[in-house]
Amino acid sequence: MSVYVDDVRHRFGRMIMCHMWADTLDDLLAAADAIGVQRKWIQGHPTLSFGKHRNASWVHFDISLTMKDRAIARGAILTDKYGPVEHTSRLQMLSDNPATSERGAAMLARVISIRGKGSLYDAAADRR
Repeated sequence: MSVYVDDVRHRFGRMIMCHMWADTLDDLLAAADAIGVQRKWIQGHPTLSFGKHRNASWVHFDISLTMKDRAIARGAILTDKYGPVEHTSRLQMLSDNPATSERGAAMLARVISIRGKGSLYDAAADRR
């Protein structure tokens, strides 16, 4: 299983933040523990997240650039800004609901088209 970080840069006070997510919740929590991110900052999880953070569209952490460097040093895969969309699209494609699965496939096709190349999963395999 893999952990991912993207190359977005969002301001949060004086910090610059990006996203970290993983193929499984266990991998995500293990990565957060390993780099020193408190689990209480998880977003998009129905029980582990709190307040407005439960409403995030996918399970992830917002992490600082320092934490991003730590995650990459521990093997996280760096993606572009479309990495989270690709990830959630692939999850949708696994759905038993045909409409959700088709929506995921359509979104994935758009991401690949926008990039003009293969997916981050293809690129990740090339880097190993």
